[in-house]
Amino acid sequence: MSTIRDLAQLGKHVAARHGWAAARAFKSYEMSEADGAVLSRCAVDLLKLFPPGADASASLSAALAVSLERRSEMPVQVVAGTLAVEGTPVFGNRMPFDGKAVFAAPGADWNGHVWAMIGPYVVDISLFRAAYSRQGPALLSRHVDLTFGPGKALYVDLWRRTARRGLSYEPHYVLGPDEVTRLMGEAYHAIQQG
Repeated sequence: MSTIRDLAQLGKHVAARHGWAAARAFKSYEMSEADGAVLSRCAVDLLKLFPPGADASASLSAALAVSLERRSEMPVQVVAGTLAVEGTPVFGNRMPFDGKAVFAAPGADWNGHVWAMIGPYVVDISLFRAAYSRQGPALLSRHVDLTFGPGKALYVDLWRRTARRGLSYEPHYVLGPDEVTRLMGEAYHAIQQG
């Protein structure tokens, strides 16, 4: 699947996986202060429970999406693709991939990145965890250190503004409900093991 370039195109992928009502809600969403507070609370709670690791982006993002769906009406979607720093991919390689095959079974061999999107907002719960990790890509670690500094937990920004921070979120695939549920199971297992 090729890279999704804009919110309208992403909305079509949301519609294909979740229906047109979900796509309309997704495309028209504007984050309120109350939604921002719920998002922050969910992320902090989840990060306290989840064991450290370099890139658990898929299970962390799925767990965040499920938590948000339980506590709010936000139109959250889980998205997979490439994360680049200053134009250089650090997770993923910009190449098309078969999302259904990648997310069909646990432990798929795939080097991309997974994040949540709430309407036009990128919500990346694993960005700082990966950057602060010893196993994280050096380019990402340096960039996060210089741009954001230490001690950050959650990255939220309008998708169109991420480039101003030197980040490029390049969606290729919108996960369906069964895939998110399976990844939530992996997150639950990691929390229980941690």
